[in-house]
Amino acid sequence: MIQIKRAYEETSPTDGYRILVDRLWPRGMSKEKEHLDVWLKTIAPSNELRKWFGHDPTKFAEFKEKYIAELRSADGQKSLQELVKLMKEQPTLTLIYSAKDEKNNNAVVLKEILEKMNQAKF
Repeated sequence: MIQIKRAYEETSPTDGYRILVDRLWPRGMSKEKEHLDVWLKTIAPSNELRKWFGHDPTKFAEFKEKYIAELRSADGQKSLQELVKLMKEQPTLTLIYSAKDEKNNNAVVLKEILEKMNQAKF
């Protein structure tokens, strides 16, 4: 199972394996508070794409297309394969993100892609 959760929410035993999928560390949070199993910076959108998007919901559809293109690159595929491996090893993965917008962020896109990959559609 893959789920997403904002970095500022309380951790829970149901989180399973917690993966921070942002390039930047969540503001004001300590490593102890996050209880992360891994920080996978390489799966996050590039700095250029992140800055261009600026969490503007009107740009989300285009952001999603550009982010998927980044994930289809050689480096993106390598990072995705790390997550696929973890999906096979862990019953529950929680993708941790820090954006305020719960619907328009990279973790939402990643979850969708991982679910498609799990069904061999990506």
